[in-house]
Amino acid sequence: MMYSEKLMDYFKNPKFAREIKNPSAVAEEGNIKCGDIFKIFLKIKNNKIKDISYLTYGCIAAIAASESFCRIVKGKTIEEAKKVSYEDIKNDLGDVPAIKLHCTHMVIKTFKKAIENYENKN
Repeated sequence: MMYSEKLMDYFKNPKFAREIKNPSAVAEEGNIKCGDIFKIFLKIKNNKIKDISYLTYGCIAAIAASESFCRIVKGKTIEEAKKVSYEDIKNDLGDVPAIKLHCTHMVIKTFKKAIENYENKN
């Protein structure tokens, strides 16, 4: 399985793999088929994503997709972040094997669940 240099860099040198204390929102999603678990933490202020982080347990692609998503959406408004697609993550990462594309979908699904939790709370 071939991964791009950028994907491997995100996997080896993550900047967003941590827990945020007192997050505005949190969500967790799992994929039964492959065993990956995605957990996203959000700090939201004035409708903007001030901070975002993840704790992902899974394969290289799952961790790199989580990292890519955080890098893309940090600083964006909630509405802008909701528009980020799996293609945006795929384009950011470079080569993602087709069998691993579900990871890009899972991170977005987890993010949308976190936003839903946030909106229901506020």
